[in-house]
Amino acid sequence: MFTTRFTAEQQRELAKQLATFLSQYSHLSDSYIIEFFTEDLWHTLPSSWQPVLQDLSYPQIADLLLDATHEDRRYPSVWPLTLLAFRATAHALAFPRESRSEGCRVGGSVKPKEFLENHSQSSLLGHIFRKHVKPKKQHEIRKLGTLVKQLCEQTDCNRVVDVGSGQGHLTRFLSFGLGLSVTAIEADPTLVTMASKFDGQLVWALEKEKQKKVNAGQHSQNFPRHIAGWVNPKASWEAFIGQLKAADHVSEGPPTPSGPSKKKLRGSVQQGGLHVVQTSYARSDSNSQESELSKQQKSKKMSGVEFIDEKCCSCIHSDSHEGVYSEEDSLQGYPNFVLTGLHACGDLSATLLRHFVKCPHVRGITSVACCYMKITTKENPTPPGLVIPPAPPTLDQESVQSEFGYPMSSWVSGLSGHQLSYKAREGACHAVEDYVRRLREESELLRSHCYRAMLETFIRDTRPDLRRAGIQTIKKSHLLPFIEYARLGLARVGLPPELPLDLGRVEAMLKEQGRVVVYFSLSLLLAPVVETMVLLDRMIYLQENGVNSQLVPLFNPNFSPRNFVLVALKRFGQ
Repeated sequence: MFTTRFTAEQQRELAKQLATFLSQYSHLSDSYIIEFFTEDLWHTLPSSWQPVLQDLSYPQIADLLLDATHEDRRYPSVWPLTLLAFRATAHALAFPRESRSEGCRVGGSVKPKEFLENHSQSSLLGHIFRKHVKPKKQHEIRKLGTLVKQLCEQTDCNRVVDVGSGQGHLTRFLSFGLGLSVTAIEADPTLVTMASKFDGQLVWALEKEKQKKVNAGQHSQNFPRHIAGWVNPKASWEAFIGQLKAADHVSEGPPTPSGPSKKKLRGSVQQGGLHVVQTSYARSDSNSQESELSKQQKSKKMSGVEFIDEKCCSCIHSDSHEGVYSEEDSLQGYPNFVLTGLHACGDLSATLLRHFVKCPHVRGITSVACCYMKITTKENPTPPGLVIPPAPPTLDQESVQSEFGYPMSSWVSGLSGHQLSYKAREGACHAVEDYVRRLREESELLRSHCYRAMLETFIRDTRPDLRRAGIQTIKKSHLLPFIEYARLGLARVGLPPELPLDLGRVEAMLKEQGRVVVYFSLSLLLAPVVETMVLLDRMIYLQENGVNSQLVPLFNPNFSPRNFVLVALKRFGQ
């Protein structure tokens, strides 16, 4: 089941089925595994499920419950039809996470094929783009960068805006590797400084490469622009364009001198609470990275981006020059661009989609979401971890105060049972593939949930008011005896480490570790379904605004759990 085959009516029907299913099993998705003992969660399961699940081995849990692709299912006992229907429905309603180009399977090899020769370096990414970049990020920027490049070609745009750009790894690949004009926006000034530093190191590496090659061509002069600024979910698209103009204003100036140099000329401007950093470099006659571009084009079929329909790709031609705009310039004169966000957190992904719909200059978008628990909802407008606006809302911000990160579409908003709790959305961020791997390996890590649930009982025995207290990760907790783990955990919540523990209760609860793992697996089975609901709502929102979109499992899910990319472009005249 791929979204490329969905009509608008099929999308709405799927959303209705998802809402019905998730509301029916919300007691599972809303439960906290640390309350397994305190809330007696095992006995909240249907009585017919309990005897067939409690004696399953860990590999059986992986094969019979979580892995939708597993074919040789051998049941140790007869399962009730309600349990079979629950599993089958969860698998059927969730968008398939396997990347066709990767040929991956649930719980399969952690590393994609590009890392077979070297586990830390992608064989499909140029070496200058691998520096400071972890393997997971190498995989992501290569595949997403190729997709963004193709979207730019099909929308006739050479400009890209990368929101939530972090240290600029994707930005550098788009700019230096694929020849695009890129503006990067990042809320953390420290990360912006690092991005600028890494840009300089890459330019110097290109200079050194040029000196080694006699017949080197000229490298693209599209140096990225970095903005240290926060994209306010409550602000208008006009304010967003204002942020981009600030970066363009900084880039104004005479060309930098020619000749090999690693000298950096830094400029900055404070404008409307926005700090803009522009780092320009001396021009270089270094290698044009034609081999890198050729390598990317050869890998297009591997990237999973060939789905885009050429018939829907015509749009207004954009100006590719690097224009400079003053504040009084008309917004209508701003160049068109493609918007991208790699793992844009919480409401940021929803905000970018709204800007894409409303702003005439945004011609295409690639959206990779994460941190669903930080999404605002009508029921929970200020979830934990939400970034609060740095200033009181202005008049145009107040006009969108009623907009939340979920649901975005009118259709889903009107469905009975569409609500998704904070816990359900937090669960949607879990990596199913990683847990399947632990089950098949019968990893000692599986005891972590049982330990924490046991600790919760002793905490509440002493402090009934202290519920779900935050305990920072205890290093290698799965290798510790529970008594030692408990002493460390008690101290972290302000209770005496020497608190006496009933050793009989400890032993009895340790014997229920298998039930804890089964219960968590049942709730984890719903995680891809919840993610499907969130992403489908966004697709329907775009469809309601006259834009068709596609959802692609672009990354290898065993390597990059949040692997879906929502892709959309506007037709001519939109």
